[in-house]
Amino acid sequence: MSTQTPIALITGGSRGLGKSMALKLAEHGNDVVLTYRSNKAEAEAVAEAIRKLGHRAVVLPLDVGKVSTFPAFADQLRSALKDQWQRSQFDYLVNNAGVGVHASFAETSEAQFDELVNVHFKGTFFLTQTLLPLIADGGRILNISSGLARFALPGYSAYAAMKGAIEVLTRYLAKELGARHIAVNTLAPGAIETDFGGGLVRDNADVNAFVASQTALGRVGLPDDIGGVVATLLSKESGWINGQRIEASGGMFI
Repeated sequence: MSTQTPIALITGGSRGLGKSMALKLAEHGNDVVLTYRSNKAEAEAVAEAIRKLGHRAVVLPLDVGKVSTFPAFADQLRSALKDQWQRSQFDYLVNNAGVGVHASFAETSEAQFDELVNVHFKGTFFLTQTLLPLIADGGRILNISSGLARFALPGYSAYAAMKGAIEVLTRYLAKELGARHIAVNTLAPGAIETDFGGGLVRDNADVNAFVASQTALGRVGLPDDIGGVVATLLSKESGWINGQRIEASGGMFI
């Protein structure tokens, strides 16, 4: 990995957990490329906040559910790296972008299932594959999973299954990319107060209270709880952590 300022690419970096990750990484000395799917203004606001912290930021559009667009995205990224940093590679890839589906197993439609596959599993698989030449040797990949891959709550069978697949994929990536000294880990957040899944955890008082009651630290997680962990896992001091699943849930359902 370069001795220059590290560059982190965060998918879905315009809101929620991705926004916190982007800002925390900037606070910890990283430049950031962040992607958005539909709201460019939100993404640009995050980029401006990063610049105010003294770091460079680039915003690029990306729908991680559409694999056919990945080669063009890689070309855009390549141009941005050359124009903004005079570099040909970046250091950290955070596969964060996602969508939430809450439906019982019996009522999950094929369309819902396919969307989750495309965004959470197929997208992560092939975006990482596409970007491999642009990731510096000695870099890091962090895949975002969910506490729901460890504990089961009704309504998340399809979503959690995709995250389980990501956790297995992470170990294979760690093994296969070890020759390039690229460490690959999974971060599994617990329930967090964001607009994810319609803001259920944040806005529904009963759900919020239930989660807090089942969490050892006695509250629901906040976006900065996760952003801080990402900054730590991508820090210079954490380079020997590899092929691991790290859960950041405050001790939910232990």
